[in-house]
Amino acid sequence: MALHSLSVSLTTCPSYKHQYLEPALDQILNTLAIPVTVRSSQVLLKPNLISAKAGPLACTEGAFILAVARRFIDLGAKVSIGDSPAFGTARSVLKNLNLLTDLRQLGVQIASFKQGDPVELPGGGQTVPHALLARAALECDLLVNMPRVKAHVQARLTLSIKNYFGCLVGLRKAWWHMAYGGKGGNTPCQQNKFFDRLIRIPAAFPSSLNIIDGIIAMHKSGPINGAPYPLSLLAASTNAVAADRALHEILRVQPERSPLMAACQRAELPGANLSHLSFPLVQAEKLQVDNFQLPEKLNPVRFNPFRFFTSSVRRFLLSRDASV
Repeated sequence: MALHSLSVSLTTCPSYKHQYLEPALDQILNTLAIPVTVRSSQVLLKPNLISAKAGPLACTEGAFILAVARRFIDLGAKVSIGDSPAFGTARSVLKNLNLLTDLRQLGVQIASFKQGDPVELPGGGQTVPHALLARAALECDLLVNMPRVKAHVQARLTLSIKNYFGCLVGLRKAWWHMAYGGKGGNTPCQQNKFFDRLIRIPAAFPSSLNIIDGIIAMHKSGPINGAPYPLSLLAASTNAVAADRALHEILRVQPERSPLMAACQRAELPGANLSHLSFPLVQAEKLQVDNFQLPEKLNPVRFNPFRFFTSSVRRFLLSRDASV
């Protein structure tokens, strides 16, 4: 990931209708220095496909996914799409979002996130050995990370950085909650171990681009059962930390109240300091809102052993019913 970049492109976009979405995408992407030559490249889209059973709001919007796919296809890229959802498979979630036919017509393949490679995660002079990341995400020429702006009952606010967590293979995500989420009382100090490790994942990918779906955000609760909020914007950056810091400013969320952004600031990651960012289109302060609601009290990060066991069994059974 281009952590050295401190540029964040922001623009307003009131609707997912193509007459608004396509010009807005062109505007933010044309201001960025995409780190690869797109023509003839293998581009992998990584939306948030956590689950569609509670409705499409929990996932990156379908119209947004299709618009980004068309944009890169028009630029001459070969496009695929992948994720490792909490429940089911990428294919099953895309089916529930009614996207399979459109993706097939565009020639977009569904990438498997079942095969992974162990990667040591950089940062802070330490490493986290054997983070098993999806091979498809590691081997593509450009990973396009596409989160939706969402409230979260464990992280308060999730954006670009958290969406890379879906590149962990299968049950590794649940295992991270168990291994690094703290023990006993789940104190903030204990839970910091989880977030301090998670923020290292984006830097494991050689070339990535973050395009944030902020047209209709999720607030009040999340990551599944929140309420829609018309934020009406798009954001893009090659630096996930910078993109997320800009959105914290727009939503008026202090970094210390956000476990992920607080971890970025502890690690002094480039992009975590708002005063260092540049905005080639619209300044973040010009897009600020006052009534975006986030959970006040956060749930423990660590899964209890029974939940870990039952979710593991459920995921295994669902994966047998759907092929990625």
